[in-house]
Amino acid sequence: MSIRGAVMVPHPPLIIPEVGRGQEKGISATTAAYEKAAQHVAKLCPDTVVVTTPHTVMYADYFHISPGRGASGDFRQFRAKEIRMDAEYDSELRSYLCRLLDRDGFMAGTRGERDSRLDHGAMIPLYFLKKQNVRCKVLRIGLSGQSLEAHYRLGQYISRAADALHRNVVMIASGDLSHKLLESGPYGYQKEGPEYDERIMQVMGTGNFGDLLEFGEEFCEKAAECGHRSFVIMAGALDGKAVNVRRLSYEGPFGVGYGICTYEVSGTDEKRHFLSQYEEIQRRKLESMRASEDAYVKLARKSLETYVKTGRKTAVLENLPEELRSGRAGVFVSLKLHGRLRGCIGTISPVTDSIAEEIVENAVSAGCRDPRFSPVREEELDRLVYSVDVLGETEEIASPEELDVKEYGVIVSKGRKRGLLLPNLEGVDTVEEQISIAMQKAGIDHMEEGIKLERFRVTRHK
Repeated sequence: MSIRGAVMVPHPPLIIPEVGRGQEKGISATTAAYEKAAQHVAKLCPDTVVVTTPHTVMYADYFHISPGRGASGDFRQFRAKEIRMDAEYDSELRSYLCRLLDRDGFMAGTRGERDSRLDHGAMIPLYFLKKQNVRCKVLRIGLSGQSLEAHYRLGQYISRAADALHRNVVMIASGDLSHKLLESGPYGYQKEGPEYDERIMQVMGTGNFGDLLEFGEEFCEKAAECGHRSFVIMAGALDGKAVNVRRLSYEGPFGVGYGICTYEVSGTDEKRHFLSQYEEIQRRKLESMRASEDAYVKLARKSLETYVKTGRKTAVLENLPEELRSGRAGVFVSLKLHGRLRGCIGTISPVTDSIAEEIVENAVSAGCRDPRFSPVREEELDRLVYSVDVLGETEEIASPEELDVKEYGVIVSKGRKRGLLLPNLEGVDTVEEQISIAMQKAGIDHMEEGIKLERFRVTRHK
């Protein structure tokens, strides 16, 4: 016995009749599919269901596993306090899982609980299981700001713990899809909304879980989904397993996508180790990228790697191109890990005697002194992607009409407050977005008057 199966389910509160008060009829297909999903879980006779939910406590660098003997909750925040759910936690499975995670230094555990009550992301699937008289223990796990790879790996740990304790476990991946499907919906419309829903239902409806790791962070954010990381944890728990997949339903009549699929393990399948396949592809891409890096990026990489490994800054090399040794300019060094920003520090105008020295200083600062991130660890170095932006001269402009997000960076200033945003950044598609982000970085209120705008070009090295 181990992971027997899984379900992908949404958690719209209005699906509960006492909450929906008639609105639930608008998602009747979802309700019918939810009942079939609960029947699927009942058929698998679980000892424990592992519920991954985006609505319990979430940390940027830590997965929270609910502690204690159990928890209760109700729907009072949705005006239905009479609907109450209780869960008895599987403390033995939780303890064993935490020991595995601690041993490997994986950032997950029971610390940091803020509210012990069950959240609606867990209660709604438990509500449908209760209707099917499913009696089993629960393990409730929150999501994290960590990478999709880390979420997949957590699922693998859950599977290993279930194997070791001979638990019959079913995964419940609780999560809604895009919240940006309709202008008339509560969250408005974004074109990435329907795109995400079509793509995720194709992936989940076919069981091709490796594609889950290919969804970009910016794309998911613009789609305003809340379940992707839940689905990735579930995929990790099913790693290397043959599964029978059933796509039961998809609806989005209120501007939020609701998808339901079921999975039953039928054996093993060595072709379904999706994380290892993905990591091998990424390793080859990084090797190719490193081989094509120019002198600017090679110097940034060498600078940070030397500092992280030795605590000392690298000496500027004599055999660098002349423009690096004698030119002077402001420089920004940006680092990405798994497609997400890992650090970015720069200078608007030069503060050292050469571009080379500017790169050395800012590469170390981007990796170790960006206040938004913890310092880069040695084990991360091989996976970092660098870019170096050398800034051209700045010029004051009279209005936003003189900007182009692809061609120009922007500097917004008011008195001593000054914010800069580089050009041609992923996820920044309009001048309005560019200026807004620069103002936020500077701490300038949108209502302030007398704001100065400057623009500049960059030479980007990758």
